[in-house]
Amino acid sequence: MSKMITKSLGTVGLAVILSTTALSGVSMAENLKVAWSQDATGLDPHKQTAFSSIRFLELMYEPLVRLDKDAEIVPALAGSWQFNDEATVLTMKLDEGAKFHDGSAVTPADVKASFERILDEEVGSAARANFTAITSIDTPDDMTVVFNLDGPNVPFLTALASVNAAIVQASAIEAGTIGTEVVGSGPFKYESWTPNSSATLVANEDWHGGEVAIDGLDISVLPDETSILAALRSKQVDFALINDPFVATLIPQASGLKLAKAPVLSYHVLQLNPSRGPLTEQKVRQAISCAVDRQDVLDTALLGEGAVTGPLTMAAYATPQDQLFCYQQDLEKARQLMAEAGFADGFDMNIMAATGEPPTAASEAQVLQSQLSEIGINLTIEMKELNVYVDHWLKADFDMAVALNGGKPDPYTMYNRYWTKDGNLQKVANYIDDDLDSLMAQGREEADPAKRKEIFQSFEKHLAEVSPWVWLYTGYSYAGTQDYVDGFEPTPTGSLFGLANVSVNK
Repeated sequence: MSKMITKSLGTVGLAVILSTTALSGVSMAENLKVAWSQDATGLDPHKQTAFSSIRFLELMYEPLVRLDKDAEIVPALAGSWQFNDEATVLTMKLDEGAKFHDGSAVTPADVKASFERILDEEVGSAARANFTAITSIDTPDDMTVVFNLDGPNVPFLTALASVNAAIVQASAIEAGTIGTEVVGSGPFKYESWTPNSSATLVANEDWHGGEVAIDGLDISVLPDETSILAALRSKQVDFALINDPFVATLIPQASGLKLAKAPVLSYHVLQLNPSRGPLTEQKVRQAISCAVDRQDVLDTALLGEGAVTGPLTMAAYATPQDQLFCYQQDLEKARQLMAEAGFADGFDMNIMAATGEPPTAASEAQVLQSQLSEIGINLTIEMKELNVYVDHWLKADFDMAVALNGGKPDPYTMYNRYWTKDGNLQKVANYIDDDLDSLMAQGREEADPAKRKEIFQSFEKHLAEVSPWVWLYTGYSYAGTQDYVDGFEPTPTGSLFGLANVSVNK
């Protein structure tokens, strides 16, 4: 393979103008007022998996690279990078201006310590499986980090573009303060956080990415999204993250409000636990896949605001759905498979869903409950608070779970933690076979785009056939803003990092 990947850091110009208000007769600058319905569940960027945590932490912590609005890799803490011809060594140059919020420089030692922490199994890092290919990390000078990999690893660079790969201070790791104190390098500094209530972030005046002209962010947690809409209408809120598609459709109808909307790579999925009872039988899992009407779930839960999807949500790799196992509802085939598995009379099981995120979870669970009753599967719905749901999910303590999982532009980066034998979330997936593991390994090493697509389409077809999960649909990200808020660009990952780029023009 002869492939060179090189990027250089360009000048990032950010013009962000703060709105003002009168207080005690004096005109004073104020923070951008932000609202969302679901709060973060923790402050450790390496361990958090909930979307609500990731979008909060990425405002303060930075990885080496990030994805832009087109899912292209762009600089973050790394100003430039280069693979060797074999894609076994990645050399990265840090941005000379990058500093942590306490004023100390971001160094190669911090990068090395961060990845050593991510790879420490006792830490329980969410993205550990993406980085097990690292055999050593060299720091030859004050600005250079060299990742030595155990073989060709084309998607390694994409894996770095996540807050789960954020660079933290080596001193904070040594002190054991990650997760209790927040000292990042991003555009906003941590000031305060009252869980499930509010948070205040202040602008980082020394951010290496450019000037942040707003003073900061005042974040309110409003679990009822109709209350968020009311706050937007009354101008108590400048910017709001919206999850409920019905609420999103009302925003453009309100005077002075606008809606930012973009399709996302994240996917709604019915996760089966193949270690539990009848779900250990492949024919039972296949019957469930055949019994589900995915379009009906989408239409009922999300008002049709999305698209039915297979496991691969990125257009560059996705397999046509008519080539995937039982992607059109087939109740006759589902009942036949149940009978062949010895469960013609069905069985009882629980299905777990989180309150609040996604807001469609309860509706999805109810539709699935109704659909699966057609083949004798009687589901009891268990609604759990998000932090409780995440705890049960990480322990694979569920029969079935309604989930919203993150997407990536590269299939290997997206799925290796679930569908490889050493994946750090393999215990959540609870299913693996030689074919899945082998195809993932081939996809990691292959550089030719056409051959990679062929490999991952084989992977997708096999995954849909063995049916450890039932993929449902992808949706959109929504943000409601006042018409005087400009510059926010939604991304395929649902990131709110674009808040660093807004301008307020009253």
